[in-house]
Amino acid sequence: MPDRISILIITYNRPADLLELLVNLNAQTNKDDVIEEVLVLNNNSSDPYDDVADYIAAHPELKAQYIFSDVNLGVAKGRNKLIPLSKGKLLLSIDDDMVFTKPDDLQRLAGLFNEPFFKEANTGIITFRVIYYENKQVQVTAFPHKQYDKYKAMPCFLTAYFAGGAHIMKREVIDATGLYPTDFHYGMEEYDLAYRVIDAGYTIGYDDGVTIEHKESPLGRPPGYRKLQMQWINKSKVAWRYLPFKYFVTTALSWSLQYLRISKGHLGAFFASWWQIIKIPFNEKRKVISKASLDYLKKVEARLKY
Repeated sequence: MPDRISILIITYNRPADLLELLVNLNAQTNKDDVIEEVLVLNNNSSDPYDDVADYIAAHPELKAQYIFSDVNLGVAKGRNKLIPLSKGKLLLSIDDDMVFTKPDDLQRLAGLFNEPFFKEANTGIITFRVIYYENKQVQVTAFPHKQYDKYKAMPCFLTAYFAGGAHIMKREVIDATGLYPTDFHYGMEEYDLAYRVIDAGYTIGYDDGVTIEHKESPLGRPPGYRKLQMQWINKSKVAWRYLPFKYFVTTALSWSLQYLRISKGHLGAFFASWWQIIKIPFNEKRKVISKASLDYLKKVEARLKY
């Protein structure tokens, strides 16, 4: 029997997309052998979710639990709320606007950690292939390596981080590392956990045997300056916490230039961000990863400078 999966979904103002995902999950073959439960967290949406609640009530075979939060917990705290409630040996996190493309995808995911490549590497988290729902092209921003052209043709590889909206992890990983950082409302929480996972002796992998369609627009849109600000500060925190000092410096500087390039203004937020970053060494504890972990990051060609 394969390990059973707890499916974790955080939703915010996407009731129609979530309903399509639940229908999609319910159509998976042999789901009773694979799905331990489906945990859905509504992150204080303003849109009505009556159709979702009705579907869950009408389909107990999906073993779905619908939880409404009185506040928007963000991604990290949202996952931290769901993970302790879950019972499966495997934890599958998937965005509410995604759907699987084949009826046996969950079966494949349930056995993925027993594949020789990942078993020998003691892999703890695996990201899978994400394509755009609209045009079926690969979503590069969900590809777990910065050197896309070099790695895009590889069916599987080891890497340094994972895609937050489409990954599966062993529960034992969370038992060994702890939950997501609670001071990250948006952005870079996966990097924080990834470095702790690697330092605990696990690897992170990618496998293209499962493909998910994502309804995000393939045209994309540049992030607002507030999102850029959070990403810049959070990535600097991660670099300070886990990497040698030089990478904290290069990360803070590089992201400041990225902020100026994309935001094209908002200098008040720029200087406020620098003030927060200057305070990081005084406010944040440091737990630099081991030499073996750093060697692993270099071996998988992680981008450390920023």
